Amino acid sequence: MAEFPHVKILFYLIFFKLGLALAAVEPAKLSADNTSDPRTEKNIARVTATLLEKIHYSQHPFDDDISAKLLDRYLDTLDPQHSYFLQADAAEFEEYRTKLDDLTAKGDTRPAHLIFARMFQRAQERIAFVNELLTTEKFTFNGEDRYTLDRRHLPRPKDLEEAHQLWRQNLRAEFLQEKLSAPDTNKLHAANLKKGPSKFTALNNNSKPIEVKTDSTSTNKTTNTLTQTEEIVKKLSKRYSNLNRTLKELGDDDVLELFLNSLARVYDPHSDYMGSSHYKNFNISMTLSLIGIGALLESEDGYCKIKELMAGPAMLSKKIKPGDRIVAVAQGDKEPVNVVDMKLNRVVELIRGTKGSEVRLTVWPGDAPDSSTRKIVTLIRDVIKLEDQEAKTKVIEFPGQKENIRLGVIDLPSFYMDPDPEKTTGGKSTTADIAKLLKKLNKENVDGIILDLRRNGGGLLVEAVNLTGLFITNGPVVQVKDASGETQTMSDTDSSIAYKGPLIVLTSHFSASASEILAGALQDYGRALIVGDSSTFGKGTVQKLIELNPYFEQNHLPHTYNPGALKPTNAKFYRAGGSSTQLRGVIPDLKLPTELDFAEVGEASLENPLPWDEVTSARFQKWNLVKPYVAELQKRSDQRLEKDKDFSYVREDIEKFKERLKDKSISLNEEGRRLEQKENVSRAEARKKEIKSRKPSEQKIFEVTLKNVDQPGLQPFVPKTNDLALAKTATLDSDEEALEALEQNVPPLDATLEEAERILRDYISLVAKEDHDLSKVE
Repeated sequence: MAEFPHVKILFYLIFFKLGLALAAVEPAKLSADNTSDPRTEKNIARVTATLLEKIHYSQHPFDDDISAKLLDRYLDTLDPQHSYFLQADAAEFEEYRTKLDDLTAKGDTRPAHLIFARMFQRAQERIAFVNELLTTEKFTFNGEDRYTLDRRHLPRPKDLEEAHQLWRQNLRAEFLQEKLSAPDTNKLHAANLKKGPSKFTALNNNSKPIEVKTDSTSTNKTTNTLTQTEEIVKKLSKRYSNLNRTLKELGDDDVLELFLNSLARVYDPHSDYMGSSHYKNFNISMTLSLIGIGALLESEDGYCKIKELMAGPAMLSKKIKPGDRIVAVAQGDKEPVNVVDMKLNRVVELIRGTKGSEVRLTVWPGDAPDSSTRKIVTLIRDVIKLEDQEAKTKVIEFPGQKENIRLGVIDLPSFYMDPDPEKTTGGKSTTADIAKLLKKLNKENVDGIILDLRRNGGGLLVEAVNLTGLFITNGPVVQVKDASGETQTMSDTDSSIAYKGPLIVLTSHFSASASEILAGALQDYGRALIVGDSSTFGKGTVQKLIELNPYFEQNHLPHTYNPGALKPTNAKFYRAGGSSTQLRGVIPDLKLPTELDFAEVGEASLENPLPWDEVTSARFQKWNLVKPYVAELQKRSDQRLEKDKDFSYVREDIEKFKERLKDKSISLNEEGRRLEQKENVSRAEARKKEIKSRKPSEQKIFEVTLKNVDQPGLQPFVPKTNDLALAKTATLDSDEEALEALEQNVPPLDATLEEAERILRDYISLVAKEDHDLSKVE
């Protein structure tokens, strides 16, 4: 794959929360569209450095230590895979290691532009070298060589000759990936798996029908291979041409943004500097709706990667998931546009569109065992509203020996509040919505509740505090310590309890910030059983948004364009019991197996995280509703997991993931890669077959939303889909591919939730033997 100098970028399609986009430019070039002025740039650098030094929680002075880290961070921001800068380049920049603090504090940003200029030079050399290879190289893949995908911790090339070797291997890896993922090749192998040797019609990359035989001696196959090679060369040439164009389109202000954001990230991974244009996009996050697909995107190694799914078309399709990469975007029936190495905001523009319009995404699945795998997902754009992020619940009814057991599962994607602009008080909020759902669940006599926070990345802290109050009488929920060391406690002051029964909070490594506050508080109080991954994300910090323009105005600092904004970390969270959620997160009472425990997910995987520490515990009363049962619940869960088929799949996936972690390289042997493809497809098909053969569950599921919460009784759960292929089956019986897609559609497994439900049923049975009263405390 082609590496592209980048900064990881988070972009909410639903809220338009845009961080820093990669910027690169020839230092002497000023685009007509870009604002750039030496005086303004000087003042932005000075002010940003000063504010970080004074406001950041660490109170670390901008000294030689920060200067050294800034140099390393900036080099890795421009060249994260250590494939552009030569060792001689890095050695040349060493003169700035202890000077960047003094220079930046004075507003001298020349080193940022000089370093960038060298990266731009190496990028041009690489593009020229690749273009020559695409013209002269005969790409064969019958050796035993491999290519290392993750070079973050490997040495940079020692000279241009070694760089050429690296660039050549990278190009070969790209070429083989495209060859393995060509549409006709995929169809050929799919047919072989089902029917054995056969003849069928496929489409080449120009959408022209060609006849392909599985027989290796086929003349048609030779012709197809030649056409395929020409198409791959054309595609890769275009990819590097797009990279070159992107590099030349950007301006000096983008280089400044890269440099100052690198400085902010030296202090901690959640501090940011946003330039003028990206701050405008960040402000759009205050709007309540957006037309799109509902996905959180980031740029990683030149790919547009799905970071998280929001409620919307992408999630409803069940064809896209976090970790997938979007490699091409097509509008309706138009030709796909390759988006590899394209600026993230440009990719977003292609994905967004008018309500009801069609967008086709070519996706590289994140869990694909082979990097050549591709699939096309067709979505219908829709308005992504705040209400799509609302809390919702379902009631699951299990048949019992004497009477049925009912569980409530509340899905909470975020902590939100949407005040009514026409009233001084009121409006939507997480707490108000959950209170309505709890009232309904109580009315339906549920025996226990699961609060699912696995995909909840946080939100408004006050809502986490208020929501905690629905499950306890009153008392401290979270402590917040600022840079001066002053600690304030946020408490629940309402003694009423909305739900008094058995409660499980389900968490994952993606449960962050406000989610960790709620889970940690309910764990400290002994009110809820925490179940999930080995820990939550571990983000225990608070950020403050500072718009720079008012600061410039107040201090009469010259500027010819909006200087953007700074978002420094200025405080830390602590649980009621005194432990910080920073870095360590919340450790569950019962841990369930997951691949994420072995992935680089969470605060600890980020650079320069603030440390874990403690403050004095707040005073509060505890219930003993969890500890007496944990050992027995763990024992029963372990016994089930040993025999559970779904978790046997989970364990199998974990082992394969661990194997991939041991060797982060990929084989460049085509025959071997094809064999791996076949084995992985066979394994996936076997799983689907086994799942479809299972006896239908006797449980009944009822959906409860804020729209139907006041209706009498319960509404049956109706699965939803936004996938065009499945939608076609309603009207086009002759569409064989659509019918096959429907036939093969197997509901995604959620082994973790299903085991949490079993744990809750055990918990209910154990608690029933005791006479628990929430008004009684230790």
